[in-house]
Formats: sequence, C-alpha cells, structure tokens
Amino acid sequence: MTFSGGKPKPGRGTRPAAPATVDGGSRYELRRPVPVKGVSEQFHIAGRVKDLGKTVQFSWPGVYFEGRFRGTGLGVVLDCAAADYDVQVDGVTVVTLVMPGDTTHWINGLREGEHTVRVVKRNDTPGGTSTFGGFVAASGGAVLSKPAPRDRRIEFIGDSITVGYGNVSGTRDCNPEQVKRNTNADLSHGALTARQLDADYQLNGLSGLGMVRNVAGIVPDITYRTYYDRALLNVDDDVWQNPGTWHPQIVVVNLGSNDFTDLTPGEPWTPVSLAAAYRTAYGEFLGTLRTRYGADTILVAVGFDRNAEHVRQVVEACNDGGDSGVHYWFLDQSGLDFLGCDGHTSAHDDRVIADRLATFLRSLAGW
Repeated sequence: MTFSGGKPKPGRGTRPAAPATVDGGSRYELRRPVPVKGVSEQFHIAGRVKDLGKTVQFSWPGVYFEGRFRGTGLGVVLDCAAADYDVQVDGVTVVTLVMPGDTTHWINGLREGEHTVRVVKRNDTPGGTSTFGGFVAASGGAVLSKPAPRDRRIEFIGDSITVGYGNVSGTRDCNPEQVKRNTNADLSHGALTARQLDADYQLNGLSGLGMVRNVAGIVPDITYRTYYDRALLNVDDDVWQNPGTWHPQIVVVNLGSNDFTDLTPGEPWTPVSLAAAYRTAYGEFLGTLRTRYGADTILVAVGFDRNAEHVRQVVEACNDGGDSGVHYWFLDQSGLDFLGCDGHTSAHDDRVIADRLATFLRSLAGW
C-alpha cells in the first residue's frame, strides 16, 4: 500500500544497437512506422487516455488497447520508460515488455491470417506518463478495423489492492524493484471480475492513497481524491475528457485500507475524528459519482478490514437518503493467503475475490 509520487524522469529509454531476438520470434527494431492520423481509430480502449491524434498518453494501471490485424507479424509502438506491458496475440501472452522505452516491438512468425492483439499496462506509475503509438502491420499485412466495445462496463476505484500490487511475487518479502516487476493489474481481482462478466473496465487505482489519509500518514496534503479526475496523474489540474463512450453500469469503490493504518506521532487525527472525516468524504465521493454517472449506475462500496463498519454506515446513510442504488459488499478474507508483496493479496487471492465479486455484481445487474 505504498505510494511513489513525483514527476516523471526525463529520457525516452535506450534502444538496442541492432535488432535483438527476445523470445518466440519477437524482436525490437530501430525503425519506426510513419504515424497515422487518428491512431486511436486502430484500437479499442476503455481506460483513461489523453488522445493527441498520432499517439495517446496515459497513466493509470491496467489501461489496455485491443486491435485486429491480418498477416504474420505486428509492431507495437510504445514510448514508456516507467511501466511494464503484456502483449497478447489471439488471447495468449507472447511477450512481457519491461520498461520498453521508445521502441517498436515486433511480434513475428505468426500464421498467415487474421489475429487479435491486446496490449495492457501491468503496473501503476503515477510519477510518469506513458505513450502508445498504435500498431503497424508487417509487410504484406494490414491493421484492421478495431473490435467493437463490450456492452457491459465496470469502473474499479481503489488503492494497491485494486492495482494488483505485487500479486504475482509468490512472497511477501519484496524490494521496490520486485514490487514493480511483480505487479500485474491484468490479473487483479477487478480485471478478472470484468472478464468473468464480459465487461470493459477501468482500473483507477493508486497504491498507498486513501479517502482522507494515506498509508502511515504520508503526503498529508493529497489523497486519492486529488487524482481521481485526472487522465495523466503527474499533471497538476489535468482533467480526463470522457470521449462520451464511458458510462459504467457498475462502479466499485474500495478505499479505506490506507486511511485506517496505525496513526503515527504528530498526525492531526484521533481515531474518532478520522472515522468521522472518512465517512463524510466517502459519502461526498459517492455523491460525485452519482452526479457524474446518473441514477442508473450501480454503486458498490467495499468493506475491507478496519474500514468495513464505516463503509457500511456510509451505504446505510445513502440508502436512508433515498439512493437505493448504493450497495455494500464485504470483502471476505477467508481463504486468502496474502502472499503478494508486503502482505498484499496474491494472484490466488485475486482469483478468489473475483469469483465472489462477480457473483455479487451479477446478482445486482442481472448479468
């Protein structure tokens, strides 16, 4: 539940001196395709991006790009020295790109024919901005029209548990570098839940931040709510411009694990004042979501660990105030091993949580 803030570091990554075989016929090449106008027309996306025409920029974890192409190879155009990415062809991960820098990564040796491709950002990098430049087909092939969006949409709002912090590590003992390499938002419980329900999704998660207080009282001048409206997390006053395609039927909020970590000397809170401020802010945040997405959107507030009773009270107050579309869901810890980095939920735990949460959301939405 840690947070690394700050501004992005300069630099565009280091390219290899010559094409280098990586695995399965994949390689990096120095040449770059000529950018096309309206590159976002190549791919489907549900996550928050800033569309610059020839490229898109993004910061949140789990942002994914889905496309279609014909031929035996495909280039993936990225400029990111901060995050890791899985590239999936026809539903199978063919390569993981670790902080790829400014490059076109080629996937070659595929069978001739039509294929699907999916590129997904694995980890949270709030201090950096990532750039995606779309796809380029190998000689003789073509990038095809993008896949249609899914009819169902879920937005997940939360902290490190939502991100999938260190979930594939297999151990609680991780240094910062191991946390980065072993965080896989595509295997987080939110991503798995959405796939079970055949839904597009956003993972708007930030490790270490809370509703009114952050883990161990760090950076007290900001909270999760400081960043929620942004597309680019490290750009002050940035506001995500919804292209009009994102209207979730369900929003799941899981914030509070960091708020209720042990108080440290010198903090202005008492247990009573913290709880009261948390409940007030949580209710206001749900009100903001209700105004933004309308009466038809189901809001789910997750009770987890020390925040559970406070969240339940917030939901009860919303219901008493006439909003029956707000629901409480208790994240049951039974059967979880917490073998992710620093005692976070593991990939096993994420599967268990997803099974339970998908069942609950299905009952609410009738999916």
